[in-house]
Amino acid sequence: MKKRTSEKKCAVSRRDFIKASAAVSLAALTSGTKYVFAAGSDKLRVGLIGCGRRGTDAVKNCLDASDGVEIVAMGDVLKDRLDSSLSELKKAGGDRIKVTGDTCFIGFDAYKKVIAGDVDMVILTTPPHFRPAQFKAAVEAGKHVFMEKPLGVDPVGVRSVFTSAELAKKKGLSVVVGAQRRHQPHYLEIMKRIHGGAIGQIVTAQCYWNWDQMNWHFYHRKPEWSDMEWQIRCWPYFTWLSGDHIVEQHLHNIDVINWALQAHPVKALGMGGREVRTSPEYGNIYDHFAVDFEYPNDVHVMSMCRQMERCTGQISERVVGTKGWAYTDSVNGYIEGPNAYKYEGPNLDPYVAEHADLIASIREGKPLNDARQVAESSLTAIMGRMSAYTGRALKWDWVMKDSKLDLSPPKYEFGDLPVRPVAIPGKTRLI
Repeated sequence: MKKRTSEKKCAVSRRDFIKASAAVSLAALTSGTKYVFAAGSDKLRVGLIGCGRRGTDAVKNCLDASDGVEIVAMGDVLKDRLDSSLSELKKAGGDRIKVTGDTCFIGFDAYKKVIAGDVDMVILTTPPHFRPAQFKAAVEAGKHVFMEKPLGVDPVGVRSVFTSAELAKKKGLSVVVGAQRRHQPHYLEIMKRIHGGAIGQIVTAQCYWNWDQMNWHFYHRKPEWSDMEWQIRCWPYFTWLSGDHIVEQHLHNIDVINWALQAHPVKALGMGGREVRTSPEYGNIYDHFAVDFEYPNDVHVMSMCRQMERCTGQISERVVGTKGWAYTDSVNGYIEGPNAYKYEGPNLDPYVAEHADLIASIREGKPLNDARQVAESSLTAIMGRMSAYTGRALKWDWVMKDSKLDLSPPKYEFGDLPVRPVAIPGKTRLI
């Protein structure tokens, strides 16, 4: 999988990361308490499920977050991806990469074999469609989890995540989702101030992921690839695998809005289309969306996302209150108004921070679990997509409880898999 987009980040050394983490009250990276994990070791043994670009980088982030981590198993549906990832990780991780031929697994059931192995924690970085089933299996097996966002592509899948998140809570498991803004110091500080009343009562907000890139993770199809293999290799372009870019990518900004409002929307009315990526090799997703999300107390939020080259880029959030407004993006956070404030502290690598927080919670026996919050944000984005695809206004309660939309393929095997038609508002059926 592709690295998590080209947002600007501040490069901070691991030593500086650890020192600055304490200064901004992020979770401690180590604990004085000795915990014994799998195989009677104090090393946290980790398995990777999904060995593309994102998975490979997530392992590097995990290794950077703590010295007490070993990677002991890997699984993917594609052998070449696993082999490439393992080769790269051996160079980066040295003797902390303990993976052997016996702990490498290929196929649609590879995740089950990794989870069944001698691991304490799993990293789930397969395409989003597979997240609910893999999360369920990991929690039922008692494994701690780092998993990428979004947490599903349809209401049926996300409802499964809600159930698994609750089970993880009952079992005392730590679960951290790759909504990395929740682990960035400037976002944490701005949210603390918003929730403390710095901008007054929230009256409206806007969020954007208008990207000036179109060919993200695009590969020309090779003759030897079956339909299933082609779609998995080019997963962002197929709704059943990615949820479309409003779900896979814009989820970050939508999650910030839900976080700020401490709520999910009650209604959505969206629109979108396929203006630039119109040829069949781009699968069946849209290239632009705009959604009006209505939250409790008649708070309306404008959500906008686009993937088009040579267009103005904007990736940010703005929350407006009765006493001012707050702005955030991947490196900035400030408040305008009577309680004006600008964050000027360290801007740590959030991809390392999320793993540091997760590992600290496991070692300290103080479970973190943000799966439900990000599941709500995932369903928010899915609701926006469903409204845009069908042209219908939707209510949260119907999507959450009654929608039967399940984008799963008929079977999981390499072979024929016709591409579903591109959605047409007014014609595509609401399910």
